[in-house]
Amino acid sequence: MQEETLAISIARAVVAASAPRGVPVTLKMRTGWCQAHRNAVTLARAFEQEGIAMLTVHGRTREQGYKGQAEYDTIAAVKAAVAVPVVANGDIDSPEKAREVLARTGADAIMIGRAAQGRPWIFREIGHFLATGEHLAPPLVAEVRRLLLAHLEDHYDLYGEFTGVRSARKHIGWYVAGLPGGEVFRRQMNTLEDSAAQWQAVADYFDALAAHADRLPERAAVPAALASIEETQDAEDA
Repeated sequence: MQEETLAISIARAVVAASAPRGVPVTLKMRTGWCQAHRNAVTLARAFEQEGIAMLTVHGRTREQGYKGQAEYDTIAAVKAAVAVPVVANGDIDSPEKAREVLARTGADAIMIGRAAQGRPWIFREIGHFLATGEHLAPPLVAEVRRLLLAHLEDHYDLYGEFTGVRSARKHIGWYVAGLPGGEVFRRQMNTLEDSAAQWQAVADYFDALAAHADRLPERAAVPAALASIEETQDAEDA
């Protein structure tokens, strides 16, 4: 986004390569490069002219990374400036926030990123809330157990034993963040070096959780926990 001519030429090239195959091209960007250089609206118009079929806008500048709060006025301005569908992204972590962002931006859809880490059922929660105005019950502990264990098996198959065990730690950490005994379990689990032991530890943790409640209990301080897990995990694995 700092080099607009280059960004536009890349979009043009990808659209040209995809058109003969009938493949629509979508594009994701931020609000700009930095606070003083918010050019999402200018680029959105140019990308639309080049044939981009849908735009997703994350409500932060490149300079911000994931710091601060997402702002949605620029996304609303992009939506007003183009005819193609616009997707709003950034800090959407609850059904209520999803509804708020859709209303504030006029976007056609929303994109969920970090809030789905360890909580993949957030999509059905949001969909149900937007359709009915009501909250779904938390998922069953047995469902989450089954989901995570299947996730781990696929993860080990993809990455292999050594890398799979280590890279799975942050995924497990996201699932248990804010749950009773979750942080203690995460630290103990991080000492395990083989996939069978890691898988069994996860199974045992959720079995113990299920002994006290059928459904996943309310999480405590999840946003802060999620924000710190990957950074902490990388340091522990180093």
